[in-house]
Amino acid sequence: MLKVIAACGSGMGSSQLIKMKLQKVFKKLGIAADIYHTNVGDAKSQANNYDVVFCSESLIGQFTGSKATVIGLKNLLSEAEMTEKIEAAKLADK
Repeated sequence: MLKVIAACGSGMGSSQLIKMKLQKVFKKLGIAADIYHTNVGDAKSQANNYDVVFCSESLIGQFTGSKATVIGLKNLLSEAEMTEKIEAAKLADK
């Protein structure tokens, strides 16, 4: 099972919305994923315990040096963008 963390600046609304959208997308793609959501500070400290981090493109720099695959989103609510980036990162192979 893929371990995923969804991060936003404060860890409240945006990360929860990302998590809900990711659940739909991973289900459609047939990828088993355990998704956690939190703020960027917490995500940064825990990133190495996860396979993938999803966040706003503006927060990608917070995860420099992380072992996790970091995927930045332009539109946090776009299932199409999430699908495209999940397929491009070949997450189904992990």
